Amino acid sequence: MSLIERLASALPARVRSAVYDVEKEKRLTLTDGSAWSQLFGKGAASGKRVTLDSAMQLSAVWACIRQTAMVISSLPMGVYEKRADGSRETISDRLAEVLTVSPNADQTAMEYWEGQIAWMMTNGNSYAERTDSRLGLSDLRILPANITSPFRNADGDLMYRTVDRGKQEVLPREKVFHVRGFGFGGDMGLSAISFGVQTMGTALAAEESAGKLFGNGMQISGLLKSNQVLKPEQRVQIREMLQAYSGSEAAWKVMMLEAGFDFEQLSLNPEDAQMLETRRFSIEDICRWFGTPPIVIGHAGDGQTMWGSGVEQIMIAWMNTGLNPLLRRIEGRIRKDIIPPGSRVKRYAEFNREGILQMDSKAKADFLTRLVSNGIMSRNEAREKLNLPRRDGADDLTAQTAMAPVQDLG
Repeated sequence: MSLIERLASALPARVRSAVYDVEKEKRLTLTDGSAWSQLFGKGAASGKRVTLDSAMQLSAVWACIRQTAMVISSLPMGVYEKRADGSRETISDRLAEVLTVSPNADQTAMEYWEGQIAWMMTNGNSYAERTDSRLGLSDLRILPANITSPFRNADGDLMYRTVDRGKQEVLPREKVFHVRGFGFGGDMGLSAISFGVQTMGTALAAEESAGKLFGNGMQISGLLKSNQVLKPEQRVQIREMLQAYSGSEAAWKVMMLEAGFDFEQLSLNPEDAQMLETRRFSIEDICRWFGTPPIVIGHAGDGQTMWGSGVEQIMIAWMNTGLNPLLRRIEGRIRKDIIPPGSRVKRYAEFNREGILQMDSKAKADFLTRLVSNGIMSRNEAREKLNLPRRDGADDLTAQTAMAPVQDLG
């Protein structure tokens, strides 16, 4: 067994794929950072190494990923087929069941899509192993993106390498449902955590510094000055005395110095060091990497409130520029890779963007009222969107009139 294989056997299964890349993929060498960065992360100038696990310890990173994944996974999805007259028909077959109800034996549709969006936000890619039966797609099982990677074989065919129960597997492209995030058109999307290593490394260092600051009872390092030379046993006594006054539980206790000792503070206080300002900027900088407005994760800028029309416009912009591109990527990849080739022109899957209006009852009421009063939607169609039963006589399209003969008013 080679040195690299022995190293791989001692590592968790989720990081073995990177080691196997170096050992078995001849195009990689021990100097290739892309493979080894999955094992040990990337080093930032702050001295912190940034990995998926360490980045997720930052509340801003966690919130950006969580909010985006939860919002998108909660949107209803349907599979439709275009009719000759331009209308569409809802399809309820096995493929629709996999995409919208039960992707696999263990997950609901919301849990599946939440996980896939989370991988896209962190890794830039989401993977799922697909199982097909004689009736078509029957199962989609998430492949963790940190142990799955695409590569081209000697013939130029796209293949996928992953790890299953400690063993490396190679899957052909038709067995993997791969959604790529933002990138330059290659076989992989780009990872925000990998490219934002400096921002997140700085944030990790600031969080650690803040934790140590409070852990020491807000007392910054300083000097104890004495006009006499201390004996070794006296030095031990002084060190034990100082330890009794360290820690947050000892904050605001009064220390007595004797034998001519004076305390001189060396470092700046927290206000002068602008610790809070540094941490505030880190939150906003992290939000840039994930395309999430700070207000979405509960962070308001200076002078900005959490309510009002301005916030509403920010949310609308986030839906259009942040969420919609992710939705279009998923819908396009479903149509290309999952819908059978002969049905792609007419059949497609689509997230219902109107589901976002569920968060604002007034906006949804105004939206439905305008559609019904302008003859675009019947009252029964509007009731269906509110999960209300259909009513007799409410299938006709209606429109408001400014002036009408009295006999036409019924």
